[in-house]
Amino acid sequence: MTALDSETEPRQSPVGTTDLPEQYEGEEREAGPPPPSLFDDLVALFDDGKTYAQAELAYQKSRAGFVANRVKFLVAYGAAALGVFHLALIALTVGLVIALIPLVGPWLATAIVTLALVVVGVVLLSMMKKKVDDIRSALAEDHE
Repeated sequence: MTALDSETEPRQSPVGTTDLPEQYEGEEREAGPPPPSLFDDLVALFDDGKTYAQAELAYQKSRAGFVANRVKFLVAYGAAALGVFHLALIALTVGLVIALIPLVGPWLATAIVTLALVVVGVVLLSMMKKKVDDIRSALAEDHE
């Protein structure tokens, strides 16, 4: 290695980056584009926020569409299930009447099954009324 070679060789700094050769140390480096101003940073931040908001809105719209599609099927399947349960209860009612006919006769069998269903209906309505009263009392407390 000659003296000329050592002058143009880059020096290693303590952190491992390469400095300019010694012959260029006095000269200023060519400056690239100036660093962005605060205004440029704020404009970029606003654009990024706007892009994020648009992406989030599109994502939430797609989620809402997916949920709406699933709710549509949920309602259809629920209505079908309720219809089938209703038919099953009708079959049970008819079956009870038929089963009681040999024991008490057709008119008394019909009366027994009808009265039993009315009692079950009244019990369910009273339970429903208690829940409605609970809701009314909870809403009335908020206004006082």
